[in-house]
Amino acid sequence: QVPLVESGGGLVQAGGSLRLSCAVSGRTFSRYAMGWFLQAPGKEREFVAGISRSGGSTYYADSVKGRFTISRDNAKNTVYLQMTSLKPEDTAVYYCAADHVYSEYVPQDQGPYEYWGQGTQVTVSS
Repeated sequence: QVPLVESGGGLVQAGGSLRLSCAVSGRTFSRYAMGWFLQAPGKEREFVAGISRSGGSTYYADSVKGRFTISRDNAKNTVYLQMTSLKPEDTAVYYCAADHVYSEYVPQDQGPYEYWGQGTQVTVSS
C-alpha cells in the first residue's frame, strides 16, 4: 500500500484560486506517475491532470488547460494542483492517484492508477 493524503480543498468564489496537495508515504515516490481526478455528484470520475515521475511531462484535460498547473516535489513526496480562475463547474471531490511506472509514461485514465487518496472537496460558488 502507498498511502496518499490530499489537502487544500475548500470553498472559494468563482475566479478564485486554490492549491491542492497530495502527500505520499514511502521512499519510492519518484517511481510513480501521479494524477489528479475529479468526481462531481452523480458523475463518473474524470482525469484532470497528470505528471510524469520526473516531473518533466504534464498533461491536462481540455477543461482545465491554462487554469490548472500540476507539479511535484520528489524531495517532499508531494504532488500539487494549483487551480486558478475557478468556475462553479469545477466543484467536485478531487482525488490524487499514483501509478508505478518504469518510464515517463503518464496514464490519462483512472484504470492504471493503483493507489488513491481519500479525496478533498472543492466547492466554487458563483
